[in-house]
Amino acid sequence: MSNIAHDHAEEYIRSLIKEPNDLQNELRKYAEENNVPIVHKEVAQFLRVLIKSNNIKRILEVGTAIGYSSILMAEAAGSGAKIVTIERDENMYDIAIENIKKAGLEDRIEVIKGDALDVLNNIQDTFDMIFIDGAKGHYSEMLKIVTKILKKNGIVFSDNVLFRGMVCSDELLIRRKITIVKRMRKYLKELSESNIFETVILPVGDGVALSTKIKEE
Repeated sequence: MSNIAHDHAEEYIRSLIKEPNDLQNELRKYAEENNVPIVHKEVAQFLRVLIKSNNIKRILEVGTAIGYSSILMAEAAGSGAKIVTIERDENMYDIAIENIKKAGLEDRIEVIKGDALDVLNNIQDTFDMIFIDGAKGHYSEMLKIVTKILKKNGIVFSDNVLFRGMVCSDELLIRRKITIVKRMRKYLKELSESNIFETVILPVGDGVALSTKIKEE
């Protein structure tokens, strides 16, 4: 459980969500068995609905892992979609490439291997949505970069922003996570006070922040 919502509510909500195909089921089981962090089921469903309802086609993802979220976003966006996703771990990169091939989505998904901040600084394209799910202590630095390549009225979707409830309450705080929690609180404060973004923070999964770019810098 996430420490964000009541266990009974999370269990019930997740019981209502079915993976759309066998591959997505397979990837979720693999992630659970191998302790690979992927989006919670309710966050995955939130992404599907958000992408479909806003006709989002061009997406930049920070943090590919095994390719689960890249695949779900590419499928939700449909034909004509382009997902660019960044992964620094070589093993995860290789697994993601194989999974994307299994899904038959090589034409929609480009995986870039490298450190997120280095890669982001070299991306020239613009995007309808940025999905931030990388190193939790660097969200503020990532936001400064991606703001420039996000189109007006585009969306920044930040995952794990309440970080197992630790961001909300010091009573849940684990000492070795103090730096991450402080940085995440700073990130959420920056988003909430920004005159470039309008943001809502939701207790979904491990906490998500949904920000729309209301004006250029």
